[in-house]
Amino acid sequence: MDTTDPRQPRADARANRERLLDVATRAFAREGPGTSLKGIAKEAGVGIGTLYRHFPTREALIEAAHASELARVCDSADELRGTMPADEALRAWLGRWVDYLTAKHGLAQALRSTTATDTIAVAFPGARARALAAVSLLLDAGVRDGVLRQGIEPLDVLVAANGAAMAALDPDQVGRLLDYLMDAFRARG
Repeated sequence: MDTTDPRQPRADARANRERLLDVATRAFAREGPGTSLKGIAKEAGVGIGTLYRHFPTREALIEAAHASELARVCDSADELRGTMPADEALRAWLGRWVDYLTAKHGLAQALRSTTATDTIAVAFPGARARALAAVSLLLDAGVRDGVLRQGIEPLDVLVAANGAAMAALDPDQVGRLLDYLMDAFRARG
């Protein structure tokens, strides 16, 4: 007797979708809206028909790539908190957030080219809430553990990290700026 749920995609279909999203995220970040969908399919090891079965339009692929990347970064807060001290987890998460922002720039350009919306925030209204929840989780853990000071606003953390990502001249400088931020966030003796 077949016990698979007919509403659930097969494992190979799920794997194809995940590969397509991974390749598309990198391709849109690198090349922007002009990215070849055939090239994405080829790099993911599937045919163009498979890409269109999962994502019937360019816009659908761009939106799914952005949502997947946002979820990956935001959901990593739990994983990081479980594997390292809270202050180190926050620093690692901020590094992932900055990497996401860099990739998001290309995705945002691609999304703007295919929609009537002006910004990613309009297209993905839950993005800020998800990011704030991740930062809050790590800040709260750091306060409980005594390694981060009380009273740090999660939105201030995101704004500072975003500013560092936008103003820095190179990745090394972004890393130093994030380290300076973490020094300001740490509890004092």
